[in-house]
Amino acid sequence: MTEINSTYDYHKSGKPDLINEYTICESFASEKSPCSLAFDVKKPYGALLGDFLIRLGVLNPDSIIAEAGGGYGSLMIGMLQEHDHLIDRIIMFDLSFYLLKIQRNSLRKWQAKTDFIQADIHELFASISGINLLILNEVIGDMNVACNNDPGNMKKEVNDLVRKYNLEIPEYEFFNFNIGAVRLVEEISRHNYSVFLSEHSSDPVFPEGMEYLDRGLEQGFPREIKLHKHSEFTIRFSHLVKVAQSFGREVITGPLIDVPGFRNIDSMRFIFLNRICGTDKQEIIFELLDHIREYRWMLIK
Repeated sequence: MTEINSTYDYHKSGKPDLINEYTICESFASEKSPCSLAFDVKKPYGALLGDFLIRLGVLNPDSIIAEAGGGYGSLMIGMLQEHDHLIDRIIMFDLSFYLLKIQRNSLRKWQAKTDFIQADIHELFASISGINLLILNEVIGDMNVACNNDPGNMKKEVNDLVRKYNLEIPEYEFFNFNIGAVRLVEEISRHNYSVFLSEHSSDPVFPEGMEYLDRGLEQGFPREIKLHKHSEFTIRFSHLVKVAQSFGREVITGPLIDVPGFRNIDSMRFIFLNRICGTDKQEIIFELLDHIREYRWMLIK
């Protein structure tokens, strides 16, 4: 029987602990963090993402940016430290009042240009106007998932979306479906701003020369990731691409390793393939590669 996995109550009423969730953003929150030092990354994640968005042509002078689900504010802090001169206004949306308080404190240096709004991500579109860029970093895995769908007897909403966008599904096996993420991209694609999103993927891709990261990785349809007091799910990115393209939007996607920018260094290959963790640095490199290899980014223009 199809069930809906929801993290709404956990984020609305709880105190989310992003450190225990091992987010990529928090792993590289500072150039002095263990991951940054192990990989010789000289900038925090937000600054690196800003560099990446400039290369993609969507972070430009006079930008007005909204970030939904901004966690502790680490991404936006890093982005502003490096690219403040390009950003005129920031809107931080979050379902969690607890996290909004942390974001407000973290971003107090830029309070004159920053607004904080508590809202469900599906409600934010009625609250924003005039933005150039929406950032959804490691957020959409928290959105509603229709679990245990029978391909021969799907929930009506799932069936309607699969048929409307010609989405691939298993022929016989029961599967999970990112109903919340698909609906969100459907709504996003009706607007004319650019959107950057990233998340765990059930259909990951790999940088050229780093195909070895595929070793032992489960691929297919969304799988459950059990976390403290809630579960998230990986994202079927091919579904999101089809939805956005059906609205005539340009879509670019790739591995999240593109953002920090490290590439196929021989020592990384050796550590990963041989599971060499003889030092703290080697252990950090192995664990980060094992985690980030499942992540994808996607840009809707």
